Parts: sequence; C-alpha cells; structure tokens
Amino acid sequence: MRDAGRICAEAMELAGQAVEPGITTGKLDRLVHDYIVSHHATPSFLGLYGFPGSACISVNEELIHGIPGKRVLREGDVVSLDMGACYKGYHSDMTRTFPVGKISEETKRLLDVTRESLERGTAQALAGNRVSDISKAVQQYVESCGYAVVTEYVGHGVGSSVHEDPEVPNYDTGRRGARLLPGMVIAIEPMVNAVGAAVKKMPNGWTIVTASGSLCAHFENTVAVTENGPVVLTRV
Repeated sequence: MRDAGRICAEAMELAGQAVEPGITTGKLDRLVHDYIVSHHATPSFLGLYGFPGSACISVNEELIHGIPGKRVLREGDVVSLDMGACYKGYHSDMTRTFPVGKISEETKRLLDVTRESLERGTAQALAGNRVSDISKAVQQYVESCGYAVVTEYVGHGVGSSVHEDPEVPNYDTGRRGARLLPGMVIAIEPMVNAVGAAVKKMPNGWTIVTASGSLCAHFENTVAVTENGPVVLTRV
C-alpha cells in the first residue's frame, strides 16, 4: 500500500504541474493514466462502477466525479483531481484541488481551509481514537472558517478494494464510529462548499455539483493507522 500510495502521489504531482489555462481535462486524465501504468500499477478508478476515466476531474462548482474530456481549463478556475492506483492488489486514493493560473484571495482561502481540515482530521487518526474524532476535527475547523461540510459523501476504508468499511464522515453524525486500530487504512477526504452543504447530481449520472453553484474544494489522503501515529501513504 505504501507503493500504491507513492505511485498515486507521483501521478498527482505530475498532473498538478500540468494544470494551466488551456489544458483539457482529458489531457490531464491521460497523464495520470500513462504514469500509473508505466509504474506497473493500474488506475483504480478506470471502470470502477463503470466510470470512464482514470481520474475524476471536477471544475469549479463540480465537487466530485467529474468526467474528463474536452473541457478546457481557464484562468481563475479551480480543478479537483481525484485518483487512485492499484499495485499488487492494493489500492490508494487521493484528491487535490489546484488553482488554474491566478485565483482570487477568497478562492485561495477556500482551498487553504479545506487542505488544513484534512491535516486536522489526519492528526486524529490515532490508534484507540474513534472515527468520530476525525469527523469532528474536520467539521469544527471548516465551520469555524465560515464554510460548509458536505454530508452526502464521506471518506472510507481502503485496501484490496477502493471503498471499504468503515465510513469516515467529515461531520459529527452523533455516533462514535469505529475504533481505530493499528493496521487500518482509511481515506480521509474533506469536501467543502463555499456556500451551503447541499449538492445535486448532474444529468450525466456521475458529476456532483454544489446546489448553490458556489465553488468547492476537495482534499484527500490515504492514511495508515499505526502504533506510532498516522502515516500518510499518498505522499512522494
């Protein structure tokens, strides 16, 4: 899983460096696909539940499950790349939201807050803690900054399948959730809207957008719970 995480993180770094005005989401998807395959792994998302791309690529008000294609990125956009790599039967899963060229200070703050909420959630991925400790850390920070946590989609376990138990919500469900034990691997993934938590599905049957039409951000890492604290596997 360390290797799967590293390959995924390297593919993300490569794609992130290519994000600029004028590039298409399809070109970014091809970069991700080719890098993962060239490192003897397979894109976890390609064909997953019928998804047609190697990465979910979502722009502006699109939160998750954007389908890569001919869309051209423009100055001031934000784009979220959500991807995974499967290496020797084990998966990784990660997301980053990137600025396209120069973005407003308000938009930059949304990205910074979402990124920081991931770090705060990850800090709670301690052996003996509960999933709810992660959830509360994310929600409290995001809402203290004036943004909204999406509640309809959550993080999850990762392993021989992309999506496994336990669910890892980004908000307080009122339940303690599973106890975190050494050896568990989870995907922690705050999804944050600038205005309102509500989302809706587009007619293509995949893409989820903010109901308000506001911008959103999404950051995710695959994290191992160990006796010595959380270890982020999706890092170079």
